[in-house]
Amino acid sequence: MFAAAALGALPQLLVPAPVRWAVFGAAALAVLLRETGVARFPVPENARLVTEDVQHLREWGALQFGFEMGTGMRTYSPSALPHLALLAVLLVVPFPAAFALGAGFAVGRLVMPLMSNAWSDDGSWTELWARWDAVARPLLALVAVAAFGLGMLPA
Repeated sequence: MFAAAALGALPQLLVPAPVRWAVFGAAALAVLLRETGVARFPVPENARLVTEDVQHLREWGALQFGFEMGTGMRTYSPSALPHLALLAVLLVVPFPAAFALGAGFAVGRLVMPLMSNAWSDDGSWTELWARWDAVARPLLALVAVAAFGLGMLPA
């Protein structure tokens, strides 16, 4: 997130705010349409999992696993919301707030496996998520887009 925030300083310095917000708004609309199922388009992803040999790298294995999964270098991307978060950091989120956004992203990445593991060992979590996906996906998208919009209003 630091790299994105640092890179985002340049367009935020050089491109007028209305232009940056227009680009971000168009992207947010596209993501909302995708997450609600109105539009279908692929998002950039590295559709492969972290290899099993990572666990044999001793103390570095966990670090490599966390880095690759956390940055999306090796993961499937069923949602466009992480891409929207990255675009927000590049275009509209002030530098200090990028770290709060990064922390929120990390918590979101942590919650899903914790919930899945705590739910059961029989795969019923996956079935439950699949049943509620049509409601959860648009709701999460609306909350995310609203949070970006409301978070950027002047105090």
